[in-house]
Amino acid sequence: MDRRHVLTGIAALLATPGLAFAQSRSAPTSDQIMRRLDVEPRRRVRPEERVTIQEFRRRPDLRRAAPSIDIQAINFEFGSAEIPRSEFRKVREIARAFDQITRRRRRARFLIEGHTDAVGSRESNQALSERRAASLKRLLVSEFGIPSRTLEAVGYGEDYLLVDTPYEDWRNRRVTIRRIDEFLR
Repeated sequence: MDRRHVLTGIAALLATPGLAFAQSRSAPTSDQIMRRLDVEPRRRVRPEERVTIQEFRRRPDLRRAAPSIDIQAINFEFGSAEIPRSEFRKVREIARAFDQITRRRRRARFLIEGHTDAVGSRESNQALSERRAASLKRLLVSEFGIPSRTLEAVGYGEDYLLVDTPYEDWRNRRVTIRRIDEFLR
């Protein structure tokens, strides 16, 4: 096969939906994570409007305004909150981004949100999402030295699906990270 045929084949593969699926599961680099989190919020909050972390968790309007990134590349198995050792490279990229941001923003705080798909009961999905967020926080602290005080973990179960379906969809089994320091008292 000549070079032209190989290049044509690669271009055809890139145009197929299956490869787009694989690309969307690729892990963001620390630079990509940092660029998404180290920006100004979509909405400014005056000092007297700042809230506690508990209030922030319950305020979708503030959550949407915070700089964020969905991390779909940490491959949680169906029904599991465990992050296998094979995924540590991806978590290291998150840790590097956090480290870079906290060097410039001493007060930086991050919210790690766990999410599930809609399969199973609402209660079991809520518990699973909380375990996923706690699992990532624990790993960032114990393995990568991120200060625990900079991280908050919360689970939202199936409340904020990326793909609105009652069926299993890997895109809904994710964590979302938000930089929240500008919203907190």
